[in-house]
Amino acid sequence: MSDLTDLYQSVILDHNKRPRNRGRPPTANRVATGDNPSCGDNCTVYLHLDPAGRVDAIGFDGSGCAISQASTSLMTTQVKGKTASEAEALFNEFKQIVTSGHPPEEMSDLAAFAGVHAFPARIKCATLGWHAALEAFKQPASA
Repeated sequence: MSDLTDLYQSVILDHNKRPRNRGRPPTANRVATGDNPSCGDNCTVYLHLDPAGRVDAIGFDGSGCAISQASTSLMTTQVKGKTASEAEALFNEFKQIVTSGHPPEEMSDLAAFAGVHAFPARIKCATLGWHAALEAFKQPASA
């Protein structure tokens, strides 16, 4: 296995074993759930947007395969501090990576998911949390 492949696998395994931002932040005021009925993956993403519309708190709960859990964990680290349009641009970059298998020119942890393209059924696993986060941005603020 190449050193790059080993690095990518270690990023995915690390996020799966030690997910970042698991749980509902106490200030969360937006929520959305995603389900993948074909494999049973599910997740709920919680956001709190500051007055400027930036994510200042994010978390998730759910269960599923290593790809879905690791991707959702990584998503929370990438989306924090972003606006809805910035998060959507980041998702589009991520989707390009998982569907094409080509990592971005500027290497990032997102590139760890480039290998998903070889398993088309897993693309839904990798993008599940991202879709839930984008949907959470659209939800009205709740108390």
